[in-house]
Amino acid sequence: MELWQDGNTIAHHQRCYGRFEEQLNLEHYLEPLERKPGALAGSKPLEQWRNQGRWPITFDRIWELLVSRHGQGEGTRQMITLLRLGKTFGYDILRQAVESALEMGSCDVSAVRYLMTADRLVRKPAEPIDVGPLSCYEHPMPAITDYDQLLAREVMP
Repeated sequence: MELWQDGNTIAHHQRCYGRFEEQLNLEHYLEPLERKPGALAGSKPLEQWRNQGRWPITFDRIWELLVSRHGQGEGTRQMITLLRLGKTFGYDILRQAVESALEMGSCDVSAVRYLMTADRLVRKPAEPIDVGPLSCYEHPMPAITDYDQLLAREVMP
């Protein structure tokens, strides 16, 4: 089932054909979960995403790192922030960015956000710098005896 508004799909749900079935989309619970992050770990929408294969193991790895770095509440809030980025940019892009961040040893939301948007940034290539005559500049190395003279002097209080 798809919900459309102004020519754009705003929601997509699988239809339930049996009695007492529930199809819960984790995206719809992200805002309330930011206020109560402790509810994410045992939530039914998260369980359904895991069962549907929509929750890769890399999400668990970065979540564990965020919790170990920032504590249970704040680490989970940051994981929810990552999921909101996935809602905006797409979960495949989020998965790739999380994998790249973990490969680099980073578990920071800002790093993942940058990796998700880096290809969209317009960057002008750096111009080469001409160092001119500085490339020929030579300076004699100091003599070690100069430092020995400093050590030989008495220190004044």
